[in-house]
Amino acid sequence: MTPQQASLHARNIAALAPIIPVLVVDDVAHARPLAEALVAGGLPALEVTLRTPAALDVIREMAKVPGGVVGAGTLLTPADVKAAKEAGATFGVSPGATDKLLDACEEADLPLLPGAATATEAMRLLERGYTMLKFFPAEASGGAPALKSIGAPIPQISFCPTGGVSMKNANEYLSLPNVLCAGGSWVAPKDAVESGDWARIETLAREAAALPR
Repeated sequence: MTPQQASLHARNIAALAPIIPVLVVDDVAHARPLAEALVAGGLPALEVTLRTPAALDVIREMAKVPGGVVGAGTLLTPADVKAAKEAGATFGVSPGATDKLLDACEEADLPLLPGAATATEAMRLLERGYTMLKFFPAEASGGAPALKSIGAPIPQISFCPTGGVSMKNANEYLSLPNVLCAGGSWVAPKDAVESGDWARIETLAREAAALPR
């Protein structure tokens, strides 16, 4: 898969909904009902971060949910890419980008949303052929004003800002011409997941899915 093809796939995934839930799941038993609640609420693209021992099994379970498009987040190494692909992930997300990671994703045919926080990082990825990036950590890197400033000289790159994005500030990002969607964890609060309050999560997903862009 070429970088151009990867970015096209990433753009198609970004077009599915204004928000991509960023999920940290500790218990594989929560995987399927969580995914079903989010998909029912209108958020089909799901990023499962590889931050817990259960993450790969969670991806396997979520991949079985009709209508869901499941990806693996926090990809750091070629080994992560291989494991995520084998678990059923259909896209990958990384906090930054290294040549080794990009090579691994391209060889594995795993569309990647690579992270960038500065104009230089974005330009390097553009030079390689990537035009759909993750802006991370969004709020800590200057928020919507910073992303707007990066977009002025590099309009050919689109972003999915993630990190500190919430229902309160999502509109600031989604209103930018270089933002296609945003990543957020607020749609799956830890207490709601642990208590199995799937109705609450579906409601939060519906609110997020209705955000204008």
